[in-house]
Amino acid sequence: MLTYAFEDYFHFLQIERGLSENTLTSYKRDLSNYITYIDKVVEKSIWEDVVRSDIVHFLYMLKDDGKSSATIARHIASIRSFHQFLIREQIVHQDASLHIETPKKERKLPDVLSVKEVESLLAFSGNTPLLLRNKAMFELLYATGLRVSELITLKVSDIHLTMGFVQCMGKGSKERIVPLGNVAKQAVEDYLEHARGILVKRKQDDNILFVNQHGRPLSRQGFWKILKAAAVHAGITKAITPHTLRHSFATHLLENGADLRIVQEMLGHVDISTTQIYTHVTKARLKDMYQTYHPRA
Repeated sequence: MLTYAFEDYFHFLQIERGLSENTLTSYKRDLSNYITYIDKVVEKSIWEDVVRSDIVHFLYMLKDDGKSSATIARHIASIRSFHQFLIREQIVHQDASLHIETPKKERKLPDVLSVKEVESLLAFSGNTPLLLRNKAMFELLYATGLRVSELITLKVSDIHLTMGFVQCMGKGSKERIVPLGNVAKQAVEDYLEHARGILVKRKQDDNILFVNQHGRPLSRQGFWKILKAAAVHAGITKAITPHTLRHSFATHLLENGADLRIVQEMLGHVDISTTQIYTHVTKARLKDMYQTYHPRA
């Protein structure tokens, strides 16, 4: 059975490498596809029999299925890591994943909202606990550029309203400090004073900042549902994702002359080339505006 090393591998990733739950889920999904292919299509029952061509054919199958370069590259990374584990545990004697080429990732520009669309999204009316929470979440995201995974794990103690900043734990357990604007400060203050206590009620309070209607920590999927519903209500027809406000935050800063290095630091990017994608967005938006408004475009 090919799955005999599967559980040991994920125990290794979780305990020894300390990978996050999201990363583990991604690895499991990719490797489940791979193991199913080796078992059902290639019909091999032990890992020692798997060879490089088996992996190559699996990757071609992904490509034929219309998978993106990024998805294929992620599968390759998962497969390589797994085969290196098999070598380390002496389950196999040769690494079948050696010399597998990773495809170049397509440089896809992120979708961003215009300033007008952001204003429509943030134009909340009403003061129910859930509306106050939603306004505080959206204002905080647009003001700081936090990842959604960072937002939903924020604790009340991470928000320093008097000093005007948010303390955030990002990828790789790296802490960063991000300034918080006055509008977002007021929205978070309103939520803390008039909404969070009602949502938490008498449940055991673990200090998580944003909670759902049952007083429990908000999930990523829960946030996405809230965001999509708010976008529909605001009349926004663009495809919207949990990172849309983060992308909009970075793009609008650069459009207004912010320094690229400062934006990189606020976003928590290790490599500035990751942040540079937003300079391409601003150029593309300038071109669109020129085509739309110049009489001789």
